[in-house]
Amino acid sequence: MRSFRSEPILWIHIAGLAILPIFLLLCLLFLSVGKPLLPIWIELLLVAVVGVIPLLWMQLRRPFYIFAILGVALKPENLTEQQRKILCLINTKLNRVLALLAAMISIVMLWQLYQATPLVVDVASFLPQWRSLALLMAGLTFLASNLFLQIPVSVARVLVTNDTEFAAIEPLPLEKINQDFTILGVRVNKILPQLTVKVETEE
Repeated sequence: MRSFRSEPILWIHIAGLAILPIFLLLCLLFLSVGKPLLPIWIELLLVAVVGVIPLLWMQLRRPFYIFAILGVALKPENLTEQQRKILCLINTKLNRVLALLAAMISIVMLWQLYQATPLVVDVASFLPQWRSLALLMAGLTFLASNLFLQIPVSVARVLVTNDTEFAAIEPLPLEKINQDFTILGVRVNKILPQLTVKVETEE
């Protein structure tokens, strides 16, 4: 049997971390637009609420169904036993703690972004100087950055699981997948081709 760590979707989600800096830079750019309409702490609170709360709520209540990408999701009934074991690792108390930690880290990053806004004011000058619209866009780009932080953190917990622990996990019952997970996207029979791995053992 091929290792659960060779599941391609896990590594695709981990690779999503590479997109995180792009959305943080966009958030920084929008935070630099116009002059504050409200006290700075209120504006940052609004951006944080838009960017953090929806994803944190999802991860705490019904975690993101990781067998989904680019608007398509693998039908739960097409999951293998190994993939249903992976879902068991996603929906744990430890992952909820990690989601809270990731949310706190993102709020610290938002404060650091605000501290850096004077450095990009000139770059942002080409944009319409509508502060309210800029704050909305900052919130949305911060939300996107959190998506590419929360999901890789959740998946990383799976990758560090030892083989003995994984082998002892009971696959998540099919009927619980829709109940326990947030499934986003059009449901399809296959997203990625299955990799066939031959394991040779020495006699």
